[in-house]
Amino acid sequence: MLRKRPSTQTCRDAVELAVRAPSVHNTQPWRWRIGHGRVDLFADFGRQVTATDPRARALMVSCGAALHHLTVAFAMLGWHAVVERLPDPARPDHLARVELTPRSPSDHDIQLAAAIHVRRSDRRRFPDLPIPARDLRTVSRCASRFGAAARHVPDMLLPELAEPMRSAAARHAVDGDYLAELSEWSGCHGDLTGVPAHNAPAPRRPDELPVRVFADAQLSEYTDEPDAAHWLVVCTPRDTRLSQLRAGEATSAILLEATRLGLATSLQSEPLGMLDLRDQIRTTVLQECAFPHVMVRLGVMPHAAAPLESTPRRLVDDVIEYDETVFAMA
Repeated sequence: MLRKRPSTQTCRDAVELAVRAPSVHNTQPWRWRIGHGRVDLFADFGRQVTATDPRARALMVSCGAALHHLTVAFAMLGWHAVVERLPDPARPDHLARVELTPRSPSDHDIQLAAAIHVRRSDRRRFPDLPIPARDLRTVSRCASRFGAAARHVPDMLLPELAEPMRSAAARHAVDGDYLAELSEWSGCHGDLTGVPAHNAPAPRRPDELPVRVFADAQLSEYTDEPDAAHWLVVCTPRDTRLSQLRAGEATSAILLEATRLGLATSLQSEPLGMLDLRDQIRTTVLQECAFPHVMVRLGVMPHAAAPLESTPRRLVDDVIEYDETVFAMA
């Protein structure tokens, strides 16, 4: 006889996969509550990086990515997630309530969950190796299920994307608050957060699209040739907290599908924390048709490249609390 609700251990196992989601500066700004066959997601605004992300947009995108990771984990474990987003207007930190119904996993469900373990943020230059057009289309289409879009930036528009990215890097280079915050989140901390030196490459050449530079970068590049990454801009027609959360879900779907297809990925959001630069990308790259939330780099990294180490995560027990109904029903 099928269980009507997942066990507490099953919920914990799903959260353990969910926290593998990427987050701004690897801050992991989320908390989880496990109830009787239910999981709730909360934003941890105490982990907001205010100089980098003053309006908490990247925090919301990060939590959205974790929410999608959770639904992928549950699908692999045999449960269909029914998500209620922003369920309590009186609690802005309560981002989602996830109820579960039994459903047998598909092969695709299992492959996506496996991709959670394999995915890494690869900030290195990608060599000039082709990505099949069908794979680009498959990855881009993932966003539409979440009311978002992933706009592929053609070569002719890359200079329009590069300009605000360089402006952001130049401003941050002389921003004491930002540099102090970046230093705090560069490297592995006692609570297993931040971007380790072995996952961060040195700054790019001035003629390349910059990626965010973390302190004490130690990751060796695979190639010295110009970065051949494809760029996607994840965007939504509206700019609300719900849109930001859904953009994060779309981003997670893109990353896991790309990983499943054997592609390397990383996220970029540096100029999007500055209103004028975000508006510039919206105007020039998106033609004022949508609001940008994050940019995804896609590429092919040969098997000969040195494998990336896993970025640390906080212990799952440090981000979970249990509703009293769990013990009342035990």
